[in-house]
Amino acid sequence: MIVWKPSIPRWKQLYEILAERIKTGEYSPGERMPSITALMNEFGLAVATTQKAVAQLREDGLIYTEPGLGSFVADQGEVSRDES
Repeated sequence: MIVWKPSIPRWKQLYEILAERIKTGEYSPGERMPSITALMNEFGLAVATTQKAVAQLREDGLIYTEPGLGSFVADQGEVSRDES
């Protein structure tokens, strides 16, 4: 069970959890991310909170979204090359 820190917004804490899962390979490049609904159920968070965390992952290049298919883990090697 997650113990949320009251001083940090929950969307930011969720972002950190998901980013860590991506960086450690728990979610592999090209793998479909859990849906917003699945994440809401897993973490007990509201839709807006969950969407904000996922949007930040997308903005930071950790995931990409294919309309109608879902969000997928980006290849971090490609992200690093794009940032140079």
